[in-house]
Amino acid sequence: MAWKIAVGLWMVLVIIASFLYAPPALGLGEVSRIIFYHVPLAWVAVLAYLVSMVNAVQYLRTGRMEYDRRTSFNAEIGTVFALLATITGAVFAKNTWGAYWNWDPRQTSIFVLLLIYAAYFALRSAVDEEEQRARLSSVYAIIAFLTVPFLVFIIPRIYSTLHPDPIINVEGRLKMNTQMLQVFLASLAGFTGIYFWVYNLQTRIIKLQEKFKRK
Repeated sequence: MAWKIAVGLWMVLVIIASFLYAPPALGLGEVSRIIFYHVPLAWVAVLAYLVSMVNAVQYLRTGRMEYDRRTSFNAEIGTVFALLATITGAVFAKNTWGAYWNWDPRQTSIFVLLLIYAAYFALRSAVDEEEQRARLSSVYAIIAFLTVPFLVFIIPRIYSTLHPDPIINVEGRLKMNTQMLQVFLASLAGFTGIYFWVYNLQTRIIKLQEKFKRK
């Protein structure tokens, strides 16, 4: 319980610091504060999709249904955070480029990623038999994650984009004000803590469900 309270307090401090401590980025103004939320949201989406894939492998290896439930749950978390990252990115785009959506390579790649995981949920809802659903969706979850590095990290950097330079530029150097970097890293840690908090809670629920099933 203590660490959950600590995560909550940490995020409160991050929110306060993002507005009162970190300065706005040069040339972008106040809208640049979205970076403290947009990038951590995208990071948690990738992390959740990775854990979903790991649990899918575990299901195929062991056949235990709890891993299938963890796979599905993490896919759900990843999709929620990917949607939130898309929304915050659209707000940034509107204030910076004048439109919420312009099919920039990064916007296009995350749209494709959302479609891939929407198909995952469609697959699960289309198969009634539990073990067959678990097996097919586990294979799909593994294949789906293989697209994540390309869609999130590689493809957006191949094509010219309106998106600001990444935090680590092509020379491999950090390009961020020290105060902004401190708040940014604190936000990354906080959002990661929220993810593990939610995942731990869901894992406990799954274990309780399995226990009652055995009874």
